[in-house]
Amino acid sequence: MGNLYKSAGVDILAGDKTVAGIKQIARRTFNKYVLSGIGYFGAFYNIDLKKYHRPVLVSSVDGVGTKLKIAFMMDKHDTIGQDLVNHCVNDIAVCGADPHFFMDYLAFGKLNVNTATQIIKGFAKACKENNVALIGGETAEMPGFYKKNEYDISGTIIGIVDRDKLINGSSVKSGDVVIGFASNGLHTNGYSLARKVLLKKFKLTSKIDILNSTLGEELLRIHKSYLSLIKELTRKSKVKAFAHITGGGIIGNTKRVLPKNLDLYINWDAWEMPQIFKLIKKTGKIPDEEMREVFNLGIGLVAIVGKNVADKVITIAEKKGEKGIVIGEIKKL
Repeated sequence: MGNLYKSAGVDILAGDKTVAGIKQIARRTFNKYVLSGIGYFGAFYNIDLKKYHRPVLVSSVDGVGTKLKIAFMMDKHDTIGQDLVNHCVNDIAVCGADPHFFMDYLAFGKLNVNTATQIIKGFAKACKENNVALIGGETAEMPGFYKKNEYDISGTIIGIVDRDKLINGSSVKSGDVVIGFASNGLHTNGYSLARKVLLKKFKLTSKIDILNSTLGEELLRIHKSYLSLIKELTRKSKVKAFAHITGGGIIGNTKRVLPKNLDLYINWDAWEMPQIFKLIKKTGKIPDEEMREVFNLGIGLVAIVGKNVADKVITIAEKKGEKGIVIGEIKKL
């Protein structure tokens, strides 16, 4: 029966080998709250609620979109897992939550043990850096659904925040200041447009002078984690709202945390757009409006603060090695 299943495109032995490797890698991210290893029907995590007055679970699930296509073409799979973990971490960190554990879904057309191992190593590296436990997931082989050398990934993260410390933008008011913090390139958004524009003219192996790297290296830059910065800012200052700048750009994502009677003004000349975005814009002859809707344009995190604490927030960030730039303000509709 196993041979018949293998002839249909599913290799159970390869799957078992992958899971065995995952167990060893994931175990490095475990902390005292993890109660089980990889392989059970469910993952067990003992939550310590003593430090929370009114604990609220905060969760997020996401993927990395067509950035995967660049990984396939470059045959480089050790960073894409870091992209996913950091993306998910940011999504709950901007709400004030401490991330606790992460779970992944990994689906192949044809399971490649080495590729799967590289992806999982990326998950584990980012989990370790963010103090998150990689406690479980699912690896599937789906012949005929995905191409032989392609795969898809998604991740789910769970965190906790005290209800009194939720950051939801409810106190934002007209006159507040918008501070932007640098991204590390495209992060995980806008790749469909970037690929369409750039790959008609350049090869991923092309060394592009203005990028100081090959195009492929630039497009695989790791999605940045802002967890450490967010925790430092919330501990030492009063931030009314954070926005993780993903699909939808600066305006689309920042408006999600604004009360209904407020609007957002962005000074697009407040910072210099990184070279990769200039290259995309020039090569594709893309208008400013569309660039702003699709890409982060060099700003990966936004903090909204009272005007009287803006300088303090920027100073705190500088001590963390992050440059904060006032890029706009909140106004009445």
